[in-house]
Amino acid sequence: MSSLGIAFALLGAALAALMAGIGSAIGVGMAGEAAAGAVTEDPNRFGKVLILQLLPGTQGIYGLLIAFITLTQIGILGGDPNISLVKGLLYFAACMPMAFVGLWSAIRQARASVASISMICKRPETFGKSMIFPAMVETYAILALLVSILSIFGVGGLSL
Repeated sequence: MSSLGIAFALLGAALAALMAGIGSAIGVGMAGEAAAGAVTEDPNRFGKVLILQLLPGTQGIYGLLIAFITLTQIGILGGDPNISLVKGLLYFAACMPMAFVGLWSAIRQARASVASISMICKRPETFGKSMIFPAMVETYAILALLVSILSIFGVGGLSL
């Protein structure tokens, strides 16, 4: 057993939460700026633009979920935290889809949300349609979440 293995696994978990969280913080901030402008023009838009502002925040939640699942699998949140270097590297790799896609998709989703907020300002009746654009970006964050979850549980099942 290697303490280096646990270090790599912890690094993967931390990066999944950190990078997806950074992307979400940037994204929610960008969309929040647009939402504040929209609400300044018409306070009745608050509910609609709030939903669009919150959408880029989901990647941070997904990254945190990957971190918790990894910490549970490697024994940090109960169990024996001794894992081999190879297994630690595999856990690290399993966390990377959520880390990188979470960072990138949250920022791109924010840009789609900003455009959708602008759309609502010009044509308030298009709220339903405006939700589709940022939701399409969410699809890729969900795919990365699934790949990371399946990979983490796959690594957990290996006897290395």
